[in-house]
Amino acid sequence: MSPKIQKLLQDFFSKKMLIVFFLGFSNGLPFLLTSNTLKLWLARENVDITTIGYFSWVGLAYSLKFLWAPLIDRYTLFSAGRRRSWMLLAQVCLIFGIVALGSLQPKLDLQMMAIVSVLVAFFSATQDIATDAFRREYLTDEELGLGSSVHQYGYRTAMWFAGGLGVSLVGSSLINDWKELYYLQAALMVIGIGVTLWAPEPKSEISETRMSMKAAFIEPFKDLLRRKNGLVILFFVMCFKLGDAMSGAMLSPFYVKMGYSNFDIGLIAKFYGSIAALFGLFIGSTIVYMLGVFRSLWIFGFLQALSTGLFALITFTGPERWALAVTVCFEDITAGMGSAAFITYLASITNKKYTATQFAILASVATLGRNFLSGFSGNMVNALGWAPFFYTCALIAVPGMVLLYVVSKSQAAE
Repeated sequence: MSPKIQKLLQDFFSKKMLIVFFLGFSNGLPFLLTSNTLKLWLARENVDITTIGYFSWVGLAYSLKFLWAPLIDRYTLFSAGRRRSWMLLAQVCLIFGIVALGSLQPKLDLQMMAIVSVLVAFFSATQDIATDAFRREYLTDEELGLGSSVHQYGYRTAMWFAGGLGVSLVGSSLINDWKELYYLQAALMVIGIGVTLWAPEPKSEISETRMSMKAAFIEPFKDLLRRKNGLVILFFVMCFKLGDAMSGAMLSPFYVKMGYSNFDIGLIAKFYGSIAALFGLFIGSTIVYMLGVFRSLWIFGFLQALSTGLFALITFTGPERWALAVTVCFEDITAGMGSAAFITYLASITNKKYTATQFAILASVATLGRNFLSGFSGNMVNALGWAPFFYTCALIAVPGMVLLYVVSKSQAAE
């Protein structure tokens, strides 16, 4: 075995990566509970498709997190440290929020479900801000690519618990109803608290006592915009996964409308899909390691668009399990590959002086367009039909690929 491979394996099974994995798990757990899993619950309760589409706006909390990220860069809440104190606060609030959301009923409490979902998404986004900053400061530059992939492994594993395994068991002797599913997910958030207490507080390149509030809010933006083609980079970050995310916003109601059962959705779309995504992350991180970020983004961007259009297949086959397995596994593999490269790219252009804020800005830009436009995805389905909707989402990938060409050329010229 070559020294390079030995070093990779040693890093992969280190304490650092174990911490990063479980923090990724804590990040991923609340996400589906206010997105696809919640939409599936609403679809089962016969909430109309337009209203379900509007629930995509809950995700705007992830897109607007740059607004309060400077506070996380600027202040320490208590003795656990600047990053860990915010992580602990968010995790405790998430436990109460997820329990509250699971206690509501779509037919009676739809408006309250929307309000609580926004609160859960807010604290989930806050946890993301602090965790992303922790990871950037905790890992060395050499560990960053591997750490980004390991974080996604944890994130996707949590999505499997919240989506695949959990959804497939709803209505069984293990999980009687949706309320029990949400209570179980709230209990699993304790894992995040335990890992946060176990993890060391990382050292930062800038002291909070020397950072004014003006600097905390203004300097991270100025640093990004001063860069060559700074605006182009931001537009690329916004567009790269836009079509993929817009189609993803409608997948849970799509499965229901096509006639798939909870068991089919949980087992194939969520469980097998999560395994496929983990496989995609492994392939993606390996290709990034071998070919570099930009070459990988080219390959993965094309495959993401192809996988989005492939969902139209189910509209022709009907609720065949093989069609669901083919489309879901291909989509999740390509999404995992794309995430491995994209997150590594975002981390690589983050300035360690403004870790939390700048990572939040980039993540917000990446999700703002798709979360806002995803709110209209139900209207698009009503206007176009399912197959043209997926074709349109595939074509939305084109601007992102054009911007990738500009960004990669600019980077090569430096």
